[in-house]
Amino acid sequence: MFMSAPAPGYGRPQAGESVAAGASWLTVDRGVVSIALVYPMRGPAGMFGPSCELCAQLAVEQVNGRGGVLGRELRLVPVDGGAPPAEVAAEVEALVSVGAVQGVTGWHISSVRQAVAPRIAHRVPYVYTALYEGGERTEGVFLTSETPDAQLWPAMRVLAADLGVRRWFVVGNDYVWPRRTTRAAYRYALRSGGRVVGHHFLPLETHQYAEVLRRIERSDADAVLMLLVGADAVRFNRAFARSGLDQRCLRLSTLMDENMLLASGATNTRRLFSTAGFFAGLVTPENLDFHGAFGRRFGLEAPPLGSLGESCYEGVMLLAALIAKAGTLDVRAVEATADVVTYDGPRGELRLRRRHVRQRIYLAEADGLDFTVLAEL
Repeated sequence: MFMSAPAPGYGRPQAGESVAAGASWLTVDRGVVSIALVYPMRGPAGMFGPSCELCAQLAVEQVNGRGGVLGRELRLVPVDGGAPPAEVAAEVEALVSVGAVQGVTGWHISSVRQAVAPRIAHRVPYVYTALYEGGERTEGVFLTSETPDAQLWPAMRVLAADLGVRRWFVVGNDYVWPRRTTRAAYRYALRSGGRVVGHHFLPLETHQYAEVLRRIERSDADAVLMLLVGADAVRFNRAFARSGLDQRCLRLSTLMDENMLLASGATNTRRLFSTAGFFAGLVTPENLDFHGAFGRRFGLEAPPLGSLGESCYEGVMLLAALIAKAGTLDVRAVEATADVVTYDGPRGELRLRRRHVRQRIYLAEADGLDFTVLAEL
């Protein structure tokens, strides 16, 4: 049984140092299975990076406590997924090329995935854990999180039926996931008897919301669909409440975890709904076990658990299960056996179908600094 303490070599390059340019921090050890954990250490998503890191580390320790992968210790090699996509892709490709990692996982935005996948997915298995716009077909990529058809459409339908929502305004960051999801939202609104009355895209790391708030106020929207990442969503929530629009419009987000809710502040989350495959407040035996293990390992001062950090726990578990089932690190063999793979996590036992995890989706409403789960969609 392997040691549960963080593995030797679990570290990262200094700021500005790439793997290719300065890899003295990294030791290639053929006696372990190393995984690149690509998660945000900066930018708007950096606020939940610590939760991603700790959840992944917990998964590694649990896998190693059961004997590791292929009889070898599992080890994480962290990569800053908050860097520009081309930089992330270059670093991950360098790690794969020198044999420093035998798999890749983690939460990072879709523009990073699109840069990384073509360069490495045919060489090592790549488990992507972030909710995304759908349609990823690159061989060797496996996906654990939500897509709009299973997440956004049921939530919009329920809010239309139960709360009479008819007119949506979409606010998103300006990259592939919000843009493609917005196109889907136009279709979903029509299906539920409503319409999208406008949309507005903002650069990542936006601090100015006056213009989009004016556009919402001038529209006849009764709901806002938020497709904003991390700190951008937090700042929008605060500005939205200050403007008084929370009295008129409810908000729905497909990317709003407990860390973001806490940062938004209790007074800024009135009539804020979220839809996801995991909420920390779900009362299930598996989730209670997860909370207990996380608390014992990292203590009461650890970052709040949420869907984004939890996804990195699942990413490690799925990657370990894929390799174990194939009995090899060869990505072609991993792909060949993927559809019979199951793994256990805080959401219970989950199974792959066409390289996507089949999962339950929930709708929750913010209640101060917590989410109350209202329904399974």
